[in-house]
Amino acid sequence: MLDLNDFKDLIRAGAAEIPADIIIKNGQLVNVSTKEVYPAQIAIYKNKIVAVDKDVSEYFGDSTKVIDAKGKYLVPGMIDGHIHVECSKLSMTSFAHAVVPHGTTSIISGLDEYISVIGLKGLKEIFKEIDQSDLKLFWGAPFKTPYTIPQSTIAENIDSDMQSELLKHSNVYGVWETVREDIQELDDDTLKTMLYAKEAHKPVWGCSPMARGTKLNQYLMSGVRVDHESYDHEELLEKARKGMNVVVRESSVTHFLKENIRAITENTADVARHVSFCTDDVTATDIAELGHLDHVVRLAIQAGVPPLTAIQMATINSAEAYRIDDQVGMIAPNRDADILFVEDLNKFEISEVISKGKVVDADVVPKTEYSEDIMNSVKADHLKAADFIYNVDVENGVADVETIKSVGPFVRKRRDVELAVKNYEVKIDPAKDVALVSVIERFGINGNKSLGFTSGWGLQAGAMASTAAPDDNNLIVMGVDAEDMAFAANELIVRGGGQIVVKDHQVLSFLPLPIAGIVSEATPEEVVKQEKSILKAARSLGSKVDDPMFYMTFLPITAIPDLAITDLGPTDCIGLKLFDPILNIKKS
Repeated sequence: MLDLNDFKDLIRAGAAEIPADIIIKNGQLVNVSTKEVYPAQIAIYKNKIVAVDKDVSEYFGDSTKVIDAKGKYLVPGMIDGHIHVECSKLSMTSFAHAVVPHGTTSIISGLDEYISVIGLKGLKEIFKEIDQSDLKLFWGAPFKTPYTIPQSTIAENIDSDMQSELLKHSNVYGVWETVREDIQELDDDTLKTMLYAKEAHKPVWGCSPMARGTKLNQYLMSGVRVDHESYDHEELLEKARKGMNVVVRESSVTHFLKENIRAITENTADVARHVSFCTDDVTATDIAELGHLDHVVRLAIQAGVPPLTAIQMATINSAEAYRIDDQVGMIAPNRDADILFVEDLNKFEISEVISKGKVVDADVVPKTEYSEDIMNSVKADHLKAADFIYNVDVENGVADVETIKSVGPFVRKRRDVELAVKNYEVKIDPAKDVALVSVIERFGINGNKSLGFTSGWGLQAGAMASTAAPDDNNLIVMGVDAEDMAFAANELIVRGGGQIVVKDHQVLSFLPLPIAGIVSEATPEEVVKQEKSILKAARSLGSKVDDPMFYMTFLPITAIPDLAITDLGPTDCIGLKLFDPILNIKKS
């Protein structure tokens, strides 16, 4: 919060009584509020815009830096409306270094993946790290943690009692990702948080995939304001017509923009003004090769959205949806000085970025030191091959098993398969496209270990494992060989977290994730190399899935239909209950 003297100085700077630190001249202002483009000069004092006029020469002083825009378009810094930064495997410092040059100057996030491992106390370190970067965070406190139903094991649980205090804090901008299932089930704790949010006048941000008709109406009655989960354009249109601010997701694994944008390009209604963008889960490789929100804006333009409309969607629409338009989203007095220099609005290639009132220098990356608690978060016991054998009480026979079949990253369906039972063990059969999957509690709390069957991966050998696996970030391991599964899991425990692919007790690829076991200290360029190595190694095991490791890490998310697995066991995401994967055993 500003102190009184600083506040007075800002007002004096607006009156040109204090010289500007930066003046931008010879630019074409993209006014996202009035949807106009016209010549304008901009005066910046500290981290705020103090003037946007035809001529701001009266704001000039002896120490004022003048930037010649050379006729380029001046666009507001863009806002990612929903992102799990941790899924990039980049530290906050590295993530900012990667995305800010692409024009993303603000993000909306719950940092819930961090919370699952280091709790709210550890999160204070992450907030300090973000403050030192060129990126701004508008934090929403998760409606609860964990999100899983039934509730899996994490390092710290957030409940309504904690929310009643968190929502009083000025750095909490809303309630993060309230899933529809908890509203549907009239979960007392969740509904209390909704009431606390109403009392605090804080917005509630939602997650309601495939919600239509009565289900959507029920969900809206809880007070959810924003949603980023529309699987087709008709769903998006219905949500917009019913007053929701809808976020189009274009992530590394869910490419929904092409379908969702049809609600704008094929509809006469003014839907676009209620739609914004997010990347949700994005890899370092995609950022390096495609860009970030600049890539999403280009995709929208290519799909037929006018450039000014697409820019609105990436800026002011998001700011208004999340009620942060008093700070960001447009180039205007009293807004944060986040400005992009763009040569051609149709191509939308960004040549220079001002963020937090300073010209971004891509060569300057602040160094961050982390506490021991954050750097030593993997506390699981040593595992044995026997931990990855599914035992039954029949010596020999045939078992009918229910597998979790991957039909893409955000859909899993039931697939029943017959597997041989020998010496009381259900035998994994790669020829039938069946692998074993296990989630191991890694916080030293209860030692839970689950076992289930999965298909759709095409694994023919070895195993892969990860300590980064939303929503609970326990250790997940998948494979067709028990010895390799134990070896992969133990390597991650010894190395302090990461992602690994193994075969015949040999490490094919390893991506270190020492920070909370979920993100890397490495530069974006180094992480890109490691991601590509992991992908190549996973495919060498026989998997033809687009991104086997990334898809596997989503298996514990119980908000994704129809099936999942957590440290508690295989989970029916529709019935919201655990299930036994052994359907029947015939003795032989």
